[in-house]
Parts: sequence; structure tokens; C-alpha cells
Amino acid sequence: MIRILCSFIKGNCMWLLYVGFVLVLLYLFLIHPKNVDDQLWDGFRNYYYAHRGLFDNHTEAVENSLSAFRLAVENGYGIELDVQLTKDGVPIVFHDNRTGRLLRNQNGEVVNIAFGDIVLDDLRQYHLLKSSEVVPTLQEVLDVVDGKVPLIIELKVADERVDTKLLCEKTDEVLSRYQGLYCIESFHPICVNWYRINRPMIIRGQLADRPNLYARGKFLIASFIMQYLLTNFITRPNFIAYNHHYRYNVSRILCRILFKNPAIAWTIHSEKDLVVNRKHFDLFIFDGFRP
Repeated sequence: MIRILCSFIKGNCMWLLYVGFVLVLLYLFLIHPKNVDDQLWDGFRNYYYAHRGLFDNHTEAVENSLSAFRLAVENGYGIELDVQLTKDGVPIVFHDNRTGRLLRNQNGEVVNIAFGDIVLDDLRQYHLLKSSEVVPTLQEVLDVVDGKVPLIIELKVADERVDTKLLCEKTDEVLSRYQGLYCIESFHPICVNWYRINRPMIIRGQLADRPNLYARGKFLIASFIMQYLLTNFITRPNFIAYNHHYRYNVSRILCRILFKNPAIAWTIHSEKDLVVNRKHFDLFIFDGFRP
């Protein structure tokens, strides 16, 4: 059997090389990002980006609260934040898919809901942990930052019910009035592609991570595609934001080294991690310490 296989390979060597070469070219085409003028990145450099603001969930400055964003600005950090829509279509700033980890009622009881199931006025009845802070709107956050530091804004697609087009449109409606520096990123390629088509002048990025180990069927396939950045040929991201634990992903490396595409690391939790990742990434999102 081995002799037959060796004979087949020897007799078809040139054909196999040709097919291999074509597959490599196809792969490079699929992952090819789109770089922007280097000067457009000038305002983003020389900043570390505070993940959900400069927060401490044991104080008033709960993550993704106005207090946390105000602290980040006062300390000269850029900010990474997450945008979702309420049921009535208002862009709010919150990370998790549901509110249970952070939101409490007046009696201190857990309030666990999805944002697509609650309107803004009802959401305002609840507060973040033991603070007096409420879930802020994107507009309120922008008013606090006021262009003083750059922003990395993630469009959060929490579940299949999210209308990605509406999320992009409502977020862009608010951002179009903002005079400060910001870029857009998302795990969902449809959101990245919306900005490619409708707002090509706004820097856009593809978020990525390892495959979802709990995904099944089509979701497992989609997770694999996203891990290896195989939608880049459609979305043409201007940067890649990758989980730093998986920095040796071949697609991520090629985007940065071969295609010279800026790389953002998420999320750095210690000075040690920051040092280790300096040679692999260009910008850094952090929390849990102050770099």
C-alpha cells in the first residue's frame, strides 16, 4: 500500500505542487486585510486601552460605567467599550449578553435580562452592582470622553435575534455627531462589512478568538472560519484584534507580518503579559492593572 502511494505521488508530483500552490494563493486571498494610510493611525498610537473603562467593580467605577470612563480619561488611557441596542433601539454601553452579572434592583436583587427585551426607560430603574451608576447610553459616554482620548468601539452581537444592520445604523447615527477619534470592531463580519460599505473612511477591525469549544454544526464551522480570519476577503478589515493567548495563530501572524496590518491584543491582565506580547502586537487592551 505504501509503495502504491509513493508511486502515485511520484507520478503526480507536478500536479500536486500546482494544486498546493493554488490553495496557498486562495488562502492568502481569503485572509488579505486592507491597510489604511499610516497617518490615520497616528492618533491611536501611544495609548493603552482600558477595557470597559478604568474600573473596579467594588467601587462606584463599575465596568462600562460613566465613572470608569471618566477615570480612564483622567489617567490618559484610551478606552475600549461595547455597544448593544435596547428594545427601543437605543445604543447602550454594556459588555455581557445579559445583565445578571452586574445589574441590580433597588433591593439589591439580581436583574437578569437581555437588552433586546427591555426599553431604555425601564433599564434606568436598575443600577450597576452597589453603585449608583446606571447602564449608560453611547451618547452619554461620548459626552464624558469628549474627544480627549481615542476609542475602540465594539459592536456587540449578543445572539441571533440581534438585527446587525440596525445595530450598525443606530450606532453610526450617534457616532456621526462625535468629533473625537474612534474606530470600530466586531466579532461579527456582517458588522465589519457594513462599515466597509457604508463608512469606508472609519477604521474597522475584525475581532477573533479560538473556536468556540461548545459550538456545534454550522456554528462550529463559523467559529473555525472566524478563528482563521477567512472572511477578510469580504470585510477587508483595517486591523485585527485577537485574543493574545492565541497569538501564534497563522492567519493572525500573516496579517501582521506579511500584510503589515496593525494588530491589537485583548485582553492583557498583567505587566508580565504586556511584556510578553509587545513583539507580537501593536496596540493593547488591558484591565485588572494599570500599565
